[in-house]
Formats: sequence, C-alpha cells, structure tokens
Amino acid sequence: MNEHEKALPAGGPAKLTQNAVKIYVISSRERLLLPLAFCFCLLLVNTLLWSGPTAGLTASVCVWYGLLGLYLGRTLLNTWESRVLLAVNLALAATLALGSNWYFRAWNLLALLALLPVHAIGLSGGQFLPWWRPSMLWERLCLLLWGLFGHLGAALATAWPQKKDGAARRVLPLLLGAAGALALLAVLVPVLASADALFAAATADLRAFVSLHFTDAVWKALLASVMTPFLFGLLYSLRRPTPLKRTGAAARGGVDGLGFAIVLAAVAALYLLFLGVQSAGLFGGAEYLAQKGLSYAEWARSGFFQMVGVTVVNLTLLLAAVQWSRREGGAWRAVRLLSALLTAESLLLLLSAAWRMTLYVDVYGLSFKRCMTYWGMGMMAAFLLAAAWKVWRPDFRFCRVVFPLALAGWLVINCVPVDYLVAKDQVDRYLSGESGVLDAEYLLYDLSYDTLSQLERLDGDMVCTAYGDWDAIGTARLSILLEQRRQEARTDCADWRTWSLSAWLASRGGA
Repeated sequence: MNEHEKALPAGGPAKLTQNAVKIYVISSRERLLLPLAFCFCLLLVNTLLWSGPTAGLTASVCVWYGLLGLYLGRTLLNTWESRVLLAVNLALAATLALGSNWYFRAWNLLALLALLPVHAIGLSGGQFLPWWRPSMLWERLCLLLWGLFGHLGAALATAWPQKKDGAARRVLPLLLGAAGALALLAVLVPVLASADALFAAATADLRAFVSLHFTDAVWKALLASVMTPFLFGLLYSLRRPTPLKRTGAAARGGVDGLGFAIVLAAVAALYLLFLGVQSAGLFGGAEYLAQKGLSYAEWARSGFFQMVGVTVVNLTLLLAAVQWSRREGGAWRAVRLLSALLTAESLLLLLSAAWRMTLYVDVYGLSFKRCMTYWGMGMMAAFLLAAAWKVWRPDFRFCRVVFPLALAGWLVINCVPVDYLVAKDQVDRYLSGESGVLDAEYLLYDLSYDTLSQLERLDGDMVCTAYGDWDAIGTARLSILLEQRRQEARTDCADWRTWSLSAWLASRGGA
C-alpha cells in the first residue's frame, strides 16, 4: 500500500453529496406573509407602474412598513438609525401625496429606491459596516441582491403542501381550483350569452365590466405573481439573514501625502489667482470691465453654476487628501494646511456664486432652477464647514454628520412651496412694472398646480401659447388655459392613486 492509499479514510475517497437541497424554515408567520406579499406586489403594480410616483406610492410605502412590522416585530423601532430612516422614508412618501411638482416626485422616487433597501437590509442584522461608512452602500447592495435572488425557493417552500400540516396541504389545490374556475367561467359565460338572448341581456353589464377591466387585472396579477417570489425571498432573508464572514479589521494605511500636497498646492494657487481677478472686477467697477470688453451686468450674471460645480470637486479632493494621506511628517502638515486653504477658497467661491446669482435674480426674477441653486449652495456651505472640522480633527467622522444633514436639508426643501414662490415673484415683478415680460407658459406648464393661484391675478385675456402633450398647438386666452389646468387637477383628484393636496387645492380654484 503506497503513501497515497494510506492517507485515504477507511471508507475510501470522500464522495460528493447528491441532491443537496436548501432547507427553508417555514412557520405560520411565513404562510401568512406569502399572500400578503402577493397583495403588496399587486398594489405596487397598480400604483407605481401604472401611475408613477404619486399618492399610490405613498400608500405602497405605508403598506411596505406594515409588512415589515408584521413580519419582523419591534425590530423596526429598536435602533436610532431605524427610527430615523422610518421617519424620513414616510416623510418622503408623504410628499408624493402633498405636492404635484414632477421634479420633486422623480427625485423623491430615486431617494426612496435608495433609502428603503438600505433601511430594510439594516433591519436584518446581517450587515457588518455601520451606516455612516460610505462602503456600506456596496455591502447592503450585495445583501439586497442576495435576498432577492438567493431565496427564490422560499415562496415555493411556503406554498407547497407540508407532510405534517393538513391545512397547508390544501393551499395548492385551492389556488389551482380557483384559477381553473375563473378560466372555465371566462369561456362559458360568452358562449351561453351567445346561445340565449335573455341571458345575454341579464349579464350585459357584468360582461361589459369584465371586458373593460379583466385584461388589465389579469396582466397585473401575472406581473405581481412574478414579483412575489423575489419580494418574499427578500423578506425571508431579513428575518433569517445569512451572516457575513467577518474578517479582521485592516490596519489603517495611507499613502505618502506629498502627491496630495502637490495637487492641493496647484489647485489652491489657481483659486487664489481666480479670486484675485474676481476682486479686481468687483472693486474696479464698470470702467475696469469696459477696458476688458465686458459689461458689468454680463460679468456679474454669469458663471454661478460653474462655481458651484467646482466647489463639489474641491470638497471631494480635500476629503480624499485628508482621509488617505499618511498622517505623519511634513507632507501631512502640508496637506492639512493646504486643505484648510482650499476650504476657505471654496467658501469664497460659493459666496461669489451666491452674489452673482442674486444679481441675476434681481434682473430676471426667480425660477425653479435658481431656487434649487440657492438650496444647493447652502448645503455645500454646510458640507464645507464639516470638511473644515475634518481638517482640524482628522478623526472626525465626516459622513456620520453629513448623511443626516443631507437628509434633513432635502426634507426642508420639500416643505418649501418653491413653485408658489417662483410664480409669486414673477407675477409681482410683472404687475409692478419691474419686468415687462412674463413667461406665463413656463409657470403654467413646467411647474406644478401651485402656480395657478398666482396666475389668476393676471388679466384673463392675455394671449398665451397653448401646449399639448409635447408641442405647442396654438394660442389661447390665459383664462381658458387656467381652466384647462384646473380640469387636469380635477382629473388627478378623481383617482386616489394620483390625488394630491396641491391638485385638490387647484381644482377648488375654479369652483
């Protein structure tokens, strides 16, 4: 017997396991959850996919948290992180039923698509990284994908008859019997109606209702059925997560700060030159600008969007330098000094951008984009102040402060009636004679129903361009266009999925 044969176990070489089956732990809670998950998927199809991010999605978010609370219990309220995300997500969902600005609705939909999974995965306890670490986004994305696609058999295991559970064994026959009965009735009722005129007259309303709604209902049910195993698998993984393999925390490394110091020095020098030129234009006045071939208004009312953009680049650069530089030696001291200088320059750039924006608004008035630019500059200033503290205290957890700050800032701007303020400013300027031109079409079509109350202050005989779904279709009096918009608001309010407080208030304006 050779050495290889001596090393084998007594029974011979190990054999591969045959027919390995993943075992799911199924209880009465899972059996209750499965039909509820199907109903939620049906609601989601009927709201988000059919009407977009409107009040229907608000209801879907509330039902989603009801499912989580029913399945996970008090886990939903156990931690400070979970309670905050619950409040933020419900507030974002509520804005869909309050306002009618489609820019905010689209952005809030994206925010909910990001925050709802982050919150749900955090409830499972399977994650390792805390919420203030940016890399937790990748970790929770992986856990989300594993929950959606790694537990598809859980729904089948829940619905399949169990040997020791007589009640569960009757679920599948019940479903098959109901489907067969519906299919048979769908065939027999039209046949009998064609065979007997009296039966046809008696069932005319029923058949009209079925022909109108049955096809959509079937497609929605099929789509919900396809979605249910994925959603149920995700919910199953939240209660029974697959633990992550924890590795030892790597020692904090870093790179030589000399490279970052050179980059920071070059950028800081460029901004010093830029701010010097800005100061020359500011204190030199119109005569100095005329020598350069520029008017004062042309110079002052340009470039604010670009300056806001470069502050984002500056913030990213200085955070990378402070976080990844090796914290020792003269290079580290240079990185901190240059980062502090870059932070101060960025704040001055923001101040210059705000000043230019104010000059622009003084001449042309407010618009939705200009209001959001003001908000963005305020948020960037707050982030830069947090970055300045990070430079002063390198161990300060920047994201732990900035993430809640960003959420709070976004909730605040959602509470501000931006469209109403824009319309009021534009109409006030026009009526006072401060502006001889009013873009009524912008206020009427590009913004929400909140502008209608201000447009009613104008002369109803004003001729405006009328728009269809995409293009201009002619001209009409403002009073007629306002009534059309109010009718659109009434149409929105007629369906609970598209109802909003903004549309309801606008619909009453024409009463």
